[in-house]
Amino acid sequence: MHRPAHDRGGWPTDERIDRTEHELADWEVLTDALVGALGERGVMNVDELRRGIESMPPDEYERASYYERWLFAAETILTEKGILAPGELDRRLSA
Repeated sequence: MHRPAHDRGGWPTDERIDRTEHELADWEVLTDALVGALGERGVMNVDELRRGIESMPPDEYERASYYERWLFAAETILTEKGILAPGELDRRLSA
């Protein structure tokens, strides 16, 4: 029986994981802080974060960076909970 080498967001794969390090951009640091603050305040937990990441369409998931996946998940969960209106984040960012 063939077993996948690892689990990438719920999708088994044998593809290598890019483990190269890079300097975090400001938005990545802010995304990390946002997810941490949401967790500390009980708004979102790690299981919800993972479910949000796993809800990404597979092609978007493969193109997205680590923190893009986190941001997608946070927006998805906050929208589901009625904290953000659908499309609100995009509208705020483009303003």
